[in-house]
Amino acid sequence: MSLAESAASSSASQQTPSESPAFDGAAPPVHLLPANHLMETVLPVRPALIDRGSAARVKPGMLAELVGSGAAQAVVLSGRQALVSGNSLVLLNAAELSGHLANTPYAPEHVIYLGSALAGSDLDAGTELVLFVLPLQFEVQAEEFEAHVAGVPSDAQWVGFREVAARLNATDTALFIEASAIANWHSTHTHCPRCGTPTQPEAGGWVRRCPTDNSEHFPRTDPAIIVTVVGPDGRLLLGGGGPLGARNYSTLAGFVEPGESLEQAVQREIGEEVGVRVTASQYLGSQSWPFPASLMLGFTATTPDTEARPDGVEVTRARWFSRSELQDAVLSGEIVISSRLSIARSLIEHWYGGVIQDAADSA
Repeated sequence: MSLAESAASSSASQQTPSESPAFDGAAPPVHLLPANHLMETVLPVRPALIDRGSAARVKPGMLAELVGSGAAQAVVLSGRQALVSGNSLVLLNAAELSGHLANTPYAPEHVIYLGSALAGSDLDAGTELVLFVLPLQFEVQAEEFEAHVAGVPSDAQWVGFREVAARLNATDTALFIEASAIANWHSTHTHCPRCGTPTQPEAGGWVRRCPTDNSEHFPRTDPAIIVTVVGPDGRLLLGGGGPLGARNYSTLAGFVEPGESLEQAVQREIGEEVGVRVTASQYLGSQSWPFPASLMLGFTATTPDTEARPDGVEVTRARWFSRSELQDAVLSGEIVISSRLSIARSLIEHWYGGVIQDAADSA
């Protein structure tokens, strides 16, 4: 018998006449949920498409062995840009790529294990994937790189995630985000925070170790809350930064500070940015946003306030919208809201109750 069932049984056996449902005006009987009852997140949870092989990658020499085997495919990243052809990431044979670039100025700064494709991905299940992080110079010297590598499509371009995300399939999107996140961490955490010694990558690129004090350092992710704020009349509060005349509006967001709960961060950030009080909040879902290293935790919140006071720094404009007002403003081009790729759009459409039509949809 579970604790919940035991409590229910005990409650029933100890019921007094005044608590019995047989008496008029009595409180209804308590119906307990099953023990450890879980509610699904409101926003859809996308399944993992890549097995990151956390156990396999710690084996010494695993990465060099995998690349040398000729069985791995390589994603190529330079700075914040990846090599893309048409609507797809360019995947190159890792062994051939390594051979082409060895002992040249174009040798990768890092080779990192990304994982293997899972069933249901857009790649053959079990496809091994690695990341080649190339020198930043390739952002403007793609032609020189392509001259050293066989198999690069003639239409290949160096493209940032925001530019190409709408065209990528789910697997390429997951790979681009993972690759960007781990590459950003390596570029910003090159030295030991304890003693300043340059650290050395281990575990397939997922750990950096200090050779002086032997401390291990792991990739970091910065939690940030992102929130739809709903007033007492059901209207949605959106804000924007930059010039007062700008048309872009979105949900409100901010980083979680040390010692805060997520709900406390929601209250603080909304109060700081637009001067309204949050009386209740609910978690809806999350989205990785590694630019450079954020995890966006989506909430919806309610406020009794009807006036917003932008702080003039992070938020320069704030407006309340009813559902019809928001749809009309978007369709007319009066405002532009977040793209459908973002959790911000998912949160807005969760409040709206359906898909918001963009001006381009009716063109």
